[in-house]
Amino acid sequence: MADSISMAHGTALAEPNVRIIGINDLFDALGAGWRDFQAAPTQLIFLAVIYPVVGLLAARAAWGGPLMPLFFPLVSGFALLGPFLALGVYELSRRREQGQDVSAADALSVRHSPALPSIMGLGLLLVVVFVAWIIAARVILDATLGSGNYAHPMDFLGRVFGTPEGWRLIIVGNLVGAIFATFVLVVTVVSFPLLLDRNPGLGVAVRTSVRAVAANPVTMAIWGAIVAALLIAGCATLFVGLAIAMPVLGHATWHLYRRVVV
Repeated sequence: MADSISMAHGTALAEPNVRIIGINDLFDALGAGWRDFQAAPTQLIFLAVIYPVVGLLAARAAWGGPLMPLFFPLVSGFALLGPFLALGVYELSRRREQGQDVSAADALSVRHSPALPSIMGLGLLLVVVFVAWIIAARVILDATLGSGNYAHPMDFLGRVFGTPEGWRLIIVGNLVGAIFATFVLVVTVVSFPLLLDRNPGLGVAVRTSVRAVAANPVTMAIWGAIVAALLIAGCATLFVGLAIAMPVLGHATWHLYRRVVV
């Protein structure tokens, strides 16, 4: 790691410093995240959250109608809420770092954090981003394939992969989705762990996260690609893999925060 970068003057001197990190730090954070997951497995908790939600959406989409074309945006959009959903995982890593024995149940103790109001405020922002993404997905769908209903999923998939309009939907939808995902990465990559660890206030936490990305644009872009790849792999295993990928990424995010923020 290189020398830390601090704000130049005024009240910003009281804010956390951020370091320049490298790709090795990302893999070190992932390794530490995997070890934390092995020490306190939480896959059953994530399965209990993921499967009812995904199952409900899948069942509703199978009936056709207006929700079916939005199945992918809805499921993929949950990744935008991931930094908030991983709060308990950050807490487990924090406790392990302090040498405490931990169990999956300790994840619930995050509700006693003095930073909870700020954490909930940032979580609300992610909910707003999620809703905005779904609205954007609907607009893109209507602008490419039109606003018609589909009687069967195969009818919709045939239009998506078998027509020029469908490929425009895929390309534009993924580009816009990447913009939303980048925004979430920039404002949350270290902000939630920082709030849980030091409770500096919502504004300071978000500014520190933005500064961390600005100081490490390439490394953070690679981190975003790693996160996306693991989440896609988790979805490709009928969502079973998400129950491992999400907590491991949560633990790794804590250790990434420790490497970036001083």
